[in-house]
Amino acid sequence: MALPINPTDEPRVYQQTLLQDGLYDLLENDKLVDCVLKIKDKEFPCHRLVLCACSSYFRSIFLSDLEESKKKEIVLEDVEPGVMGLILKYLYTSKINVTEHNVQDIFAVANMYQIPSIFTVCVSFLQKRLSLSNCLAVFRLGLMLDCPRLAVSARNYACERFQLISRDEDFFQLLPSELAAILSNDNLSVETEETVFEALMSWVSRDTEQREKELPGLLDCVRLRLVTEDYLKEAVEKHKLIASNPELREKLQLVRDAHTGKMPDVKKSKSKEGGGAENDGDKEEEGLLPGILNDNLRFGMFVRDLILMVNDTGAVAYDPAGNDCFLASLSTQIPKNHNSLVTREKPDLRGRGAVLR
Repeated sequence: MALPINPTDEPRVYQQTLLQDGLYDLLENDKLVDCVLKIKDKEFPCHRLVLCACSSYFRSIFLSDLEESKKKEIVLEDVEPGVMGLILKYLYTSKINVTEHNVQDIFAVANMYQIPSIFTVCVSFLQKRLSLSNCLAVFRLGLMLDCPRLAVSARNYACERFQLISRDEDFFQLLPSELAAILSNDNLSVETEETVFEALMSWVSRDTEQREKELPGLLDCVRLRLVTEDYLKEAVEKHKLIASNPELREKLQLVRDAHTGKMPDVKKSKSKEGGGAENDGDKEEEGLLPGILNDNLRFGMFVRDLILMVNDTGAVAYDPAGNDCFLASLSTQIPKNHNSLVTREKPDLRGRGAVLR
């Protein structure tokens, strides 16, 4: 259902509609046409004014002193006639048929010719259709077209479903910088850091010869202080690609030292600030620990396995690992004929002594 229009905006909307309809009528009747876009064997008559208003690319051409600014025919390369036809129709009517088959082509052309309105339409279309099968491809597209809004949305979607997408073929095709952007994210939905390490090593094993040299940088994205000491010793230190690399062994020594409470000295750096004297305005900035010592918990690590105990007075959740007890609800807070159980998976309560009414 369409949103109601604010009465104060009605004159503006009416004028915009009138102007757009008028321009499209002129185009359809080949009136005041002063420009032709030639693409392969197709020609698209249009108005310079419309192109200038909607595209920084065409504005820079038509308002310049270049020879092209005086020509009526503009030849465009690297674009399909069908795609440009859709885009020109949108400029005149605000209507465009974006589909999963043509969105990438439309997106690329809108980016090439700097048409922000169509760029936004494509971003919104892709964001609404993010799925396990396309989120990594959309993430890479957002990076390629320098669109942070799309790249961040797709990256967050992938991070929230990391254990599924890390088995997908698109995961193994990520570039090192793209993989680092995912592995270093706090929103990674994993219960243990061991999952992240194993995903990284699986990615490397797909092309060990080319990817082994990326390990020193990518291992900094894995928060090895969060893995158990046994796992660090048996699975990480003894991995053949790590055991044979002196640089990686040095990094692991930092982790081992951190487990015993010994942290490396961090040198403070000085930054210049405005001041009269030569040394006035120097400000000490806190240094950073090596990335491999990051021990911030991931999003998925806040999940707890709880035992829910329900009776006629309320519900209590018990965490056996931390020996913590939480009040879930009181019977006075919910209808007598209703009680809810929230779990990550479908619960099997048979024979568990739980009765839900």
